Amino acid sequence: MSNSSSISHFLLLALADTRQLQLLHFCLLLGISLAALLGNGLIISAVACGHHLHTPMFFFLLNLALSDLGSICTTVPKTMHNSLWDTRTISYSGCAAQVFLFVLFYSAEISLLTIMCYDRYVSICKPLHYGTLLGSRACAHMAAAAWASAFLNALLHTANTFPLPLCHGNALGQFFCEIPHILKLSCSHSQLRELGFLAVGSCLAFGSFVFIVFSYVQIFRTVLRIPSEQGWHKAFSTCLPHLAVVSLFLSTAAFAYLKPPSISSPSLDLAVSVLYSVVPPALNPLIYSLRNQEVRNSLKKMISIGFQKQ
Repeated sequence: MSNSSSISHFLLLALADTRQLQLLHFCLLLGISLAALLGNGLIISAVACGHHLHTPMFFFLLNLALSDLGSICTTVPKTMHNSLWDTRTISYSGCAAQVFLFVLFYSAEISLLTIMCYDRYVSICKPLHYGTLLGSRACAHMAAAAWASAFLNALLHTANTFPLPLCHGNALGQFFCEIPHILKLSCSHSQLRELGFLAVGSCLAFGSFVFIVFSYVQIFRTVLRIPSEQGWHKAFSTCLPHLAVVSLFLSTAAFAYLKPPSISSPSLDLAVSVLYSVVPPALNPLIYSLRNQEVRNSLKKMISIGFQKQ
């Protein structure tokens, strides 16, 4: 029997057993990471440098890109390091930092996606009040509230998890530090704490899901009353990418945390955890932003200015 004070490190789940597969996973993760860094970095640069993109929608998009960057930089580098050097260890303090940052960026992403849905709702259903409801001060307050609530949520869960005594070794069944897997090592009320964590996370996600569904019902009712086909196309072109990102993010996370134990297996759990923690930050820029004509024009202008200076 050991406790948390005697544990100096945790053992993460290895992505593969053979050296060839480990190197293959390293290359795949490297490609996904570079795609996420490039895509989100381009969005941040385009919005920051393009003055015509200083609108509520692109302001929240910039925050979402920051969240995606933070999310993938929290989990993937350590996994790549372990795959490259054929090791599984992560320090106790490193694990705590990873849990805190993962919950921070994950919570912020849920809040930002919900706020972006509100932005779409106001722009389509209440266009005359858009400037009042989503002024620069209101947008700043909403973004600050999203990040502050995410910080408090991450601090609460991290402080609630790591003081627990651990009696079941130090091997985690996940390729990064995640609260449910750490709680399985606990020897005091681990099931109750795990259920509490899942309940809080599920309530947050479910509340956002209900708000998004309700908002889109109102949006589609309004869009269907637009007489012109051009108006339909413009409304759907801004709403469908957001719906795609929300669906990918919430569906994979819900399946990972709420799937019945009867269908659980190590390979399935690993695949699902990669889907909700690694894939969305890389796909979000492609789905949501880089298909946007305004973002592409801003990037072209920024690149052309860069060439002219050279």
